[in-house]
Amino acid sequence: SIKDTGYDVANSLRFNDGSTDFLNHTHNAVTSTRKNTFSVWTKRSLLGSYMYFISTKSGSGTNRDGIAFSGSDQIDIRYNAGSSSPIRLTTNRVFRDVSAWYHIVVAVDTTQGTASNRIKLYVNGVQETSFATSNYMDQNYDFALNSKTDQATAIGVDGRLDTGSLFDGYMAEFVALDGSQNAVTDFGEFDEDSGIWKPKDVSGLTFGSSGFYLDFENSGSLGADVSGNSNNFTVNNLTSVDQSTDTC
Repeated sequence: SIKDTGYDVANSLRFNDGSTDFLNHTHNAVTSTRKNTFSVWTKRSLLGSYMYFISTKSGSGTNRDGIAFSGSDQIDIRYNAGSSSPIRLTTNRVFRDVSAWYHIVVAVDTTQGTASNRIKLYVNGVQETSFATSNYMDQNYDFALNSKTDQATAIGVDGRLDTGSLFDGYMAEFVALDGSQNAVTDFGEFDEDSGIWKPKDVSGLTFGSSGFYLDFENSGSLGADVSGNSNNFTVNNLTSVDQSTDTC
């Protein structure tokens, strides 16, 4: 017999760029504009297209912050994109396995004295250290991503909500922690038998004021935040049909 002692993820959410699927919400209070951690499990359905996991408009005009797959299938992290001095971290590695679930963690603390410690990127439990572009922010930089008061945070679309750079694929266990730069082991662990990176229960983490936890388990409210913060997202063109049992 086989006994499953792991943490179960019941549902994911399927995004179809052809249907203009995305989530968005506006928050009023934040814990920090210098420390934040994002964690999401994702499986791609489309390659060769720029598509955002999460994005926030960061100022006037086209400026925005976001985490995305690039058009060349790298992971691309951008702050103040569209300005004359964008901050950018783009992997050398590409992610093209459309059958695999990737766990992506971006942990930010701009108070760090060492530039490379201000943004840490992990994929499936391992920190990425090889980058095609690595323009880090200045120390004590105030970012907008999920931390700009009265500004829309969007999942699956450009933060300007102009239906650009739409996501196509699946997301599960989407977590944002406002006010802390967390370790990747707060979100996952290596299976002691297989060595495969697998999810952990995140419900006990400290989410901070604008933090959220989207588990996509309520088919009637797919944008429901279950962190206890009630930072619920508005659902755009997604229905119960897009709730999936294909998970990490």
